[in-house]
Amino acid sequence: MNRVKELRIAAKMTQADLAKQLDITTPSITKWEQGRSNPELANAFKLADIFGVTLDYLLGRSASA
Repeated sequence: MNRVKELRIAAKMTQADLAKQLDITTPSITKWEQGRSNPELANAFKLADIFGVTLDYLLGRSASA
């Protein structure tokens, strides 16, 4: 989920900002960004909405947002 980090930084958000929007813990964001875990589907959809990208792009299945 390296795209989460790229998108978050491009949006000038901290991990804490993103965690607050998703109502989850900051360590969850850290784990996603480090590739140690993946978001549940509901959170993946929320991430795509927050960053204005497709789910395929977020998951690395597409090169275009």
